[in-house]
Amino acid sequence: MGMEKPKTLYDKIIDAHTVRSLDGDGQILLYIDRTILNEYTSPQAFSGLREAGRKVWNPSAALMVVDHVNPTAARRTRRMPDAGAARQVEYFAENARDFGIELFDVLDPRQGIEHVVAPEQGLVMPGMVIAAGDSHTTAYGALGALGFGIGTSDIEHYLATQTLVYRRLKTMRITVDGRMPFGVTAKDVVMEVIRRIGADGATGYAVEFAGSAIDGMSVEGRMTVCTMIVEAGARGAVIAADRKVLDYIEGRPRAPKGELWGRACEAWLALGSDPGAVFDCEVTLRAGEVSPMVTWGTSPDQAATVDGRVPAPDEAPDPVRRGAMLRALDYMGLTPGMPLAAITISHAFIGSCTNARIEDLRDAARVLRGRRVAEGVRAMIVPGSSQVRRQAEAEGLDRVFTEAGFEWRQSGCSMCLAMNDDILEPGDRCASSTNRNFEGRQGPGARTHLMSPAMVAAAAVAGRLADVRQFA
Repeated sequence: MGMEKPKTLYDKIIDAHTVRSLDGDGQILLYIDRTILNEYTSPQAFSGLREAGRKVWNPSAALMVVDHVNPTAARRTRRMPDAGAARQVEYFAENARDFGIELFDVLDPRQGIEHVVAPEQGLVMPGMVIAAGDSHTTAYGALGALGFGIGTSDIEHYLATQTLVYRRLKTMRITVDGRMPFGVTAKDVVMEVIRRIGADGATGYAVEFAGSAIDGMSVEGRMTVCTMIVEAGARGAVIAADRKVLDYIEGRPRAPKGELWGRACEAWLALGSDPGAVFDCEVTLRAGEVSPMVTWGTSPDQAATVDGRVPAPDEAPDPVRRGAMLRALDYMGLTPGMPLAAITISHAFIGSCTNARIEDLRDAARVLRGRRVAEGVRAMIVPGSSQVRRQAEAEGLDRVFTEAGFEWRQSGCSMCLAMNDDILEPGDRCASSTNRNFEGRQGPGARTHLMSPAMVAAAAVAGRLADVRQFA
């Protein structure tokens, strides 16, 4: 018998979860280990189960978390900002009760953004497949699991059968080598990747991140990278687990214990792409080439280094790209050639599944310590989970934030998307640590500039987009 062909980590995980092949066209029935449900994308799935008289196949393989529509005001109550949100949360609780699924509601001390909550509870482990009704489920790739977002009909299929109809993706490896320069974070690295490959550069691919710069990142930094690569069109992301991942998982409430833990660690550390595994596409980046980044347009790939200028559309060779740039500049109210550091802001927001973990808050606090938010800027920090909030308070970060003039709020998706009461007004301009800067994303007519949490802190203090390297 010949030697088995070297396999990528993605292919190994998919092979291990394939129940059967469905046709000659590459469709398979894929076993899904877990899902996390939110109040925004799950209602129709549960309504479908109710209409068909079906049960949930394995209620213990799901967790329900309220995160999208809840208010984040400093004083937390059950009250929702509007009747629609109230009904969503109410129906969510009904479904949890009727189908026997665990629920972290708004007042639960473990509540938070689903992609922050699942890893901190120890629900995400290397080699797992996790599918959920939110595109940023790719975050779990940081822990060696394959995570991806699914639509509502797929959620219903998953709940009823623990499986999904799935088509295998092409594979892309993004290798980032070298040391990250001063002031550069995981967010800057992934923003630079997206700028280079484009907002559709990873469409149809599962991305594996590798290289010494990725190895050097914390698990939180890797989560930022895996979450944000969705903005280049990726439909899955994964990073091979290492000791950092095991240290992150160990001792968490739902993590394996005792002898099982030892056996699991052995298996997890052995799980990676084989030497010589061939990827359909390879992208390489030197970490030393990355600078602190900001977006200037209305797509995450419309980005530049903070010390740069707003680009001129007539320099774009492609007419489609030129048209997109013109529209973006018009919406953003910017003129070609103006220094990015001259753009004044009205709001600063630190939060979201991409950048609201404890490490992100520490980064922001380092910039804000002993400084004040500029006159006329409304600045807010929304931790990724109630647990992150408690940890930040135990470290005294909340005092740093409030003394600097930031609002210190409760956890939730908040101003990442205009689906709760944290909404920008038309013409407001926000320095934001979130993942999307589409037209109207943070409110109709609102303008969003994406950047790292430390860069948001610097912008809040300067009252304009600013280079964090000048705030050492």
